[in-house]
Amino acid sequence: MSYRTALLGAVAISIVSPAIAQAADDGETKLGPIIVEGSRLNQTATEVGSSVSIISEEDLEKLDFDFALDAVANAPGVTINQNGAYGGSASVRIRGASSGQTLVLIDGVPVGDPSTTDGSFNFAFLDTANIKRIEVLKGPQSTLWGSDAIGGVVSILTKDPDEGFGGSAFGEYGSYNTWRGGASIENANEIGDFRLSATGITTDGISKADEDNGNSEDDGYESTTLSAKGGLNLPNKARLETTILWNDAESEYDSYAAGTQGSVADGDEVTQNETLSGNVSLKLPLLDDRFKNLFMVGYSDIERENFTDGAQSYYAEGDRTLYRYQGTFEVNDMNTLSFGAEREETTANDDDTAIDSLFALYELKPVETLTLTAGLRNDDDDRFGSETTARVAAAWNPTDQITVRSSWGEGFKAPSLYQTTYICTFCGLTEPNTDLQPETSEAFDIGIDWRSADGRAEAGITYFDQDTENMIDFSYTAGYDNIAQVESKGVELFGGYALTDWLNVSANYAYIDAEDGDGNELTRIPEHSGDVTVAVDPDGPLSGAVLVRYNGDESNTDGTTLDGWTRVDLTGSYELSERVELYGRVENLFDEDYQQILGYGTPGLSGSVGLRLRY
Repeated sequence: MSYRTALLGAVAISIVSPAIAQAADDGETKLGPIIVEGSRLNQTATEVGSSVSIISEEDLEKLDFDFALDAVANAPGVTINQNGAYGGSASVRIRGASSGQTLVLIDGVPVGDPSTTDGSFNFAFLDTANIKRIEVLKGPQSTLWGSDAIGGVVSILTKDPDEGFGGSAFGEYGSYNTWRGGASIENANEIGDFRLSATGITTDGISKADEDNGNSEDDGYESTTLSAKGGLNLPNKARLETTILWNDAESEYDSYAAGTQGSVADGDEVTQNETLSGNVSLKLPLLDDRFKNLFMVGYSDIERENFTDGAQSYYAEGDRTLYRYQGTFEVNDMNTLSFGAEREETTANDDDTAIDSLFALYELKPVETLTLTAGLRNDDDDRFGSETTARVAAAWNPTDQITVRSSWGEGFKAPSLYQTTYICTFCGLTEPNTDLQPETSEAFDIGIDWRSADGRAEAGITYFDQDTENMIDFSYTAGYDNIAQVESKGVELFGGYALTDWLNVSANYAYIDAEDGDGNELTRIPEHSGDVTVAVDPDGPLSGAVLVRYNGDESNTDGTTLDGWTRVDLTGSYELSERVELYGRVENLFDEDYQQILGYGTPGLSGSVGLRLRY
């Protein structure tokens, strides 16, 4: 609780001064190239050697995604699974890696749940209203971010305050008696800035267990999200910043039922989740901005409580505290060195662990068109000892229209607290498996991106190959044990073309061949998947988009096959004035009957309509 108090106090300090200060004169805003913050070297998209998918705030608004889960699914090579709509447990997998091997960051702070089996992050409750950008870095990124980043990193950046005093509000109503709304207020001037926002959603929902199997009881969902972000501009270009994101959600779900499809059927089950994440950071530039220093303290806490027929059936809480220093020194135009240290302390219920890390990154630009990056990191886990990972990457821009990129990297994931403390009593064991070792991976990818000279067309292709060893899985002889390995390879494609000034078409596709060490297809990973988006934005008040999403056949955990599906969504908006906008969404236009996980239902033809106000 002391960390929560400290974060709230820091937020208050950072937002009060800018709020009471006089506004600065409006200045001209110029947008430069997007900086990929997940690279840790402030590299632009054409300088990053790894494959990166960027989902912008404009993308989120154009396709009207309510939840970050649906937005992340728009990146090629990313697979999502959810146990029923509206609050069902939701996971994200990158290039066939497990959900526990996907590191999730919110404003640079790891937010995976230490109390879950694999320490993964549940995407079910993360609303998009406060998100500025989502970066999906694919392939092992442990050299950059440490444990858990075997498959890749999903870096979520929250919205920054805009210059001047203002804000926004929205409200919408839709199918299943769904109400969603929110508001924000913000200000930025020469002294500092702040942004406060609140978002809520409530719905009767649908049955988590598929209605086609005779499950008629709707499972409701409600969620409230509060966020704050602020900063103070200190002398000598120093800056104190803080962010905080809090969510409280309650979701009804269905019960285990042997002999039914997916072993799930109607039941009176409820889960309550409270999630808190945030950080306080000090940015201190020295030597005429050539030596940038970052000091950060981050914290995340997730509390879960389940009820069956009104009685508590499960409780768990996990938290992480992060201490980070990173220094980035621009030696000259050709050479940049970054180095740092981190300590992450993790607690789950009555168990705890810590990892101390040292890392160094080096960027070399021998010529203007070539960016070479190398890195080395050592993570010292107090349970499993020291693990060193390395990474090299290159991005070459032979012309303004072409980027060739390639990377090789290693990854590792320390066993979760749950896995190291679990005692399999029905296996005849009296203590946890003390022989567990970290999971490790090695991977490379190579790709080329092309952009037309007039900016109307773009396309890209990436090939990847990844091997993961010492995968932890459940064994009836030892509980959790290093008994599996995964080989994953495939191709990711994307393309887009502006047919006219007001009509754009874009598409992406991924082929993923993911097998275990015995050559068996991994469960819940489609071999083929992709999206097509048609966006219409004429010179006028009306705009809209059509999203066609395809998910191929998947292998179920029981050895059967889950049929592939294609879903079509429509979005549209109409500007009633400069400040007021009417918008709407139609989901599953052709009422496709499909499942993401065996036995769990998905919404049929549905939709919503709303108003958005900017002030």
